Amino acid sequence: MSASRIDVAGVSVSPDHYIDGRRVASDDTFACVSPIDQRHLGDISSGAQAHVDAAVTSASLAFPAWAALGAEGRLPFLRRFAEAIGRRADAFATLESHDAGVLRSRMAHGVVPRAMQNIAWFAEHALSLQDRTIDTPQARHWVRHDPAGVVAVITPWNSPLLLATWKIGPALAAGNTVVLKAPEWAPLTSSLLADCAQEAGLPPGVFNLLQGAGALTGAALVSDARLARISFTGSVATAKWIAKTAAENLVPCSLELGGKSAFIVLADADLDAAAATAALMYRNAGQVCLAGTRLLVHADIAPAFIEKLRQIVERLVVGDPRDATTEVGPIIHMRQLERVQGFVERAVAGGARVLWGGARHPYGEQYFAPTLLTDLHQQDEIVQQEVFGPVLTLQTFASDDEVVDMANGTDYGLGGVCYGEEAHAMAIAQRVRTGFIWINSFGIRDLAAPFGGIKRSGIGREGGDWSFEFFCDVKDVVVPRQPFKASFSHR
Repeated sequence: MSASRIDVAGVSVSPDHYIDGRRVASDDTFACVSPIDQRHLGDISSGAQAHVDAAVTSASLAFPAWAALGAEGRLPFLRRFAEAIGRRADAFATLESHDAGVLRSRMAHGVVPRAMQNIAWFAEHALSLQDRTIDTPQARHWVRHDPAGVVAVITPWNSPLLLATWKIGPALAAGNTVVLKAPEWAPLTSSLLADCAQEAGLPPGVFNLLQGAGALTGAALVSDARLARISFTGSVATAKWIAKTAAENLVPCSLELGGKSAFIVLADADLDAAAATAALMYRNAGQVCLAGTRLLVHADIAPAFIEKLRQIVERLVVGDPRDATTEVGPIIHMRQLERVQGFVERAVAGGARVLWGGARHPYGEQYFAPTLLTDLHQQDEIVQQEVFGPVLTLQTFASDDEVVDMANGTDYGLGGVCYGEEAHAMAIAQRVRTGFIWINSFGIRDLAAPFGGIKRSGIGREGGDWSFEFFCDVKDVVVPRQPFKASFSHR
């Protein structure tokens, strides 16, 4: 048991796990360091096998009663959960800005309201899934969505609060109990989320939080045979390990992985609009899986497009994410910054040309300048592999067939963007192999719509009914129209 708290810019947050409705400390800890200025924020409890066992046991014991409440019974709890997040909006914005380097303005105006919606909307939507029927001449089928059991949720560091609630919302609404494994590079908003769950009165064991390294705490969690589902967002390499481990226990997995999405600019595009949207790909220092990082621009309009984009990028403010004027913040961790820098240096050594950026930004130690590279080939590493930093590549094309081949020419298939005359852009979109694609826009998301990728970008879909299809066991209860007569006769 622990009652310790740490203070981050006036926000009090626990450094400990949350198991069975109480805080639990670990003997082992890891340092939480701000990417803004490398300031030590606190020492965070690191989960061992015993903590994983306790969390899964607690979730298992809490499951029958939580499931038995039904969607209507769970609704008041989850409404209070969403409201508790809203009451702490300023604290969440402060913590995630310090902890993950996310723009504070984006947290306040976009992420926190969406996190509340992630909890409340799925709680409401669960009501519509009860007792659906399929009528046939022979029988009536009552299709039920029954809760599956204990769900492990593993989230990444680039948007901890948003992605945690995106998974926790439907999992809890469906009647499951949850063990959340927080990202070790940005654990603080997950801890504050546990405070919200407690304030909302969620019964002990319904929501549990573990902290620690993926290779230790995360590995112990996904290896637990008592899990009913594993929902993961992160890297391809980690997903492969999770899938292999889960297969030993036949545990279904939802895997939302990386992206190398194309941003297509057709010859008939509105270049001002396309350039303004392309600049958004530097948002969150490029640490966004669904960003269109490969600019594929028609050769006839490429010079004009580049100049328009240049003018916008030159005005981007790189700096402290706590400042309302900042538009590009820091890279999450020195290891990630070195990875980004390595991609750029290898590309340049291989013949790529830097149109702007290409190096660390002078603002601070963990900042990388918004970068655009060109003179690239389709098989170049930086065209094929996810960089996850403020680095875009630009290639030109001469025909629709060529750009479709280029867009489809990686192992990823998460998202995409296509700017052009609407009918033309729609025709291209239908040929691009990806989980979703935005026409003359970017980032429009609706909780009722499916989200997910193909190929190495993942398995499964999240959002709306698709989330419940994963988090539930779908049962068909069959009632015959006429009295049933059992017989072995085939006459």
